[in-house]
Amino acid sequence: METNIQTEEQVLISGLNTEQEDFDYSMRELAELAQANHMEVVGQVSQAIDRPNPATYFGSGKVEELKERVFNDHVHTLITNDELTPSQLRNLENELGCRVLDRTALILEIFAERAKSKEAKLQVQIAQLQYRLPRLQTSANQRLDQQTGGGSGFTNRGSGETQLEMDRRTIQRSINHLRHELSAIDRSEEVKRKQREKSNIPTAALVGYTNAGKSTIMNGLVRRYGAVEDKTVFEKDMLFATLDTSVRQLHLPDQKRFLLSDTVGFVSKLPTHLVESFKSTLAEAASADLLIQVIDVSDPHYEEMMKTTSKTLKQIGIENIPMIYVFNKADKTEMEYPVMEGDDRIIISAKQSESLDLLTSVIRKHLFKDYVEAKMLVPFKDGAVVSYFNEHTNILNTEYQSSGTLLTLELSAEDYAKYEKYAVK
Repeated sequence: METNIQTEEQVLISGLNTEQEDFDYSMRELAELAQANHMEVVGQVSQAIDRPNPATYFGSGKVEELKERVFNDHVHTLITNDELTPSQLRNLENELGCRVLDRTALILEIFAERAKSKEAKLQVQIAQLQYRLPRLQTSANQRLDQQTGGGSGFTNRGSGETQLEMDRRTIQRSINHLRHELSAIDRSEEVKRKQREKSNIPTAALVGYTNAGKSTIMNGLVRRYGAVEDKTVFEKDMLFATLDTSVRQLHLPDQKRFLLSDTVGFVSKLPTHLVESFKSTLAEAASADLLIQVIDVSDPHYEEMMKTTSKTLKQIGIENIPMIYVFNKADKTEMEYPVMEGDDRIIISAKQSESLDLLTSVIRKHLFKDYVEAKMLVPFKDGAVVSYFNEHTNILNTEYQSSGTLLTLELSAEDYAKYEKYAVK
């Protein structure tokens, strides 16, 4: 009987230590990225060096060492911790006799597999083509080498250059076409965002490192405060479990409502092309009234993750938006939780109901800080106003008087201005 056993691709991870503080952390992260791409990491090779070798990334001695490791460990692919130039990529593959994948290409492979919506797929395709464009030289030169021979070298070289230009034009046309498709989706999403803004419902966006627990928090709050028809988002303990932004309306027991969005996670050295492509996906965060940065406090490198998140947000133009810091996964540490630290930092476990209670109270405090407590005396003939208050404000007390209904309530500054004529001074 035949058995069909699928084995994982065996890879060797590698990198240059140019005395950066976070080298060990970035290499560990590279291994996790490889595993997220269904690869088996069979070893790690690093080299302490001032700067990369312009021809082969590694020094000549380290290239020889890598050759032996690739042969002895039956390595299919070498993954480097930095983005390689076209010549470095070509030279390393020729020297080692195996596939070479740099960090950028690895992340692009993961994103290509995880993209589900049309928008995410288009964004990834654009980023992949932009990555390929400067690397066309590799395949063109290989064709040139194969064509060159005898006295016809000059003619063949010209045909190689022509083919290279044709390839470039083809890819550029594809990028332009995909951007056109993406812009149509972006316009549709922008219309939806403007409609939400018109509703005057405050918005909060979950941001942070990949696999920090954003989707777990989103699902916990949706199960508590979402409408019956609201669906939870995909949630799994792995890097880049979801690439799509999801928006849900949450209705708190005191009649306050807000929109919560779950965004794509970040990672160090996130490819520039990918960041540019996903700007539209992160537009929900850019227009939010409050950012909720989720941090995996159980990871010893969580401070570096926070720096990466801040750097990426700045890179895509998201600045000057109030932010609270949610240190999640405290259940995996010795830390006490749920705990509030100051006005904008909390320590929680997203799987614990008390933690979600604390998070909700902090979100409420920031999103509804302009709410005021007031007394409104509404004549009986204006029953529609009382109905509005019951649906959209937090009624603290109700009294029926001869002249109408006296309500003690908590409402937004905007609603107060709209119904100020009923206010009891």
